[in-house]
Amino acid sequence: MTFFSRFALFTGLCFSLACAQAVTVTDQQGSFTIDTTPKRVVVLELSFVDALALVDVSPVGVADDNDADRILPQVRQRISAWQSVGTRSQPSLEAIAALKPDLIIADSSRHSGIYTALKGIAPALLLKSRNETYSENLESAAIIGKVLGKDVLMQQRLNEHHQRMQAFAAQLPKGTQVVFGTSREQQFNLHTRDSYTGSVLTSLGLIVPEPVNQQALANISFEQLLAINPDWLIVAHYRQESIVRRWQQDPLWQMMKAAQQKQVASVDSNVWARMRGVFAAEQIAGDTVRILHHQVLKTVP
Repeated sequence: MTFFSRFALFTGLCFSLACAQAVTVTDQQGSFTIDTTPKRVVVLELSFVDALALVDVSPVGVADDNDADRILPQVRQRISAWQSVGTRSQPSLEAIAALKPDLIIADSSRHSGIYTALKGIAPALLLKSRNETYSENLESAAIIGKVLGKDVLMQQRLNEHHQRMQAFAAQLPKGTQVVFGTSREQQFNLHTRDSYTGSVLTSLGLIVPEPVNQQALANISFEQLLAINPDWLIVAHYRQESIVRRWQQDPLWQMMKAAQQKQVASVDSNVWARMRGVFAAEQIAGDTVRILHHQVLKTVP
């Protein structure tokens, strides 16, 4: 074989190997292609940390709202220490660039306005997070697994997840109406069946309210809650001063079925409202089993 023949064969093999490493997926911007396996990943939403932890990948940077405790303990146990790049709503482009990432995973709801700037730093994968449903979250996890070169491992973990969720669902009474919402000082936000947490509960065979005025997350009044009259009311209190705690002092509170049957429970706001992902869904499902079996949960206000 001549030198030129060997050179052509070598070049062809290199090209083939490079092509073999290239991965193309569909994200919220269209087609996304990456031709190397990312090693330094920055994520700008909490749900993306959950996805990375599933396949034992540690992000170098996270938009964690400058609070590491926003990441669930079971997720933190599976990843190494990271650098905060600010808040999810306003991540620092300077902090992201300083980490020299080879992949940025951003939220199509929060970060479309800085997408071009992110692409100037590193390949940017734009996925749903903030307004996603449970099924959309699982789809995003599968995409992340492919982009990270961990497709087989991700599919195995998602299969395990489906089995675990089926086991949780089998322990729950079907047809039970459950309302979950977040409570602040002046408002109660109902998480309907089109929200992330609402769709997790629906997947477990529970009845969750439909969207209100086409809103997956709906700010509802005390009267509207009484009209729904759920079997169970589950609340994540964002603050110690909470409108639901005030409603509980109202004589009309006892008209609600959940109050009469002492089926009102408080849950951790990080798990049930801020985080999304496989680890979060499994904890929500486990919490729901314990709640509906009248077991007390340790919660953080």
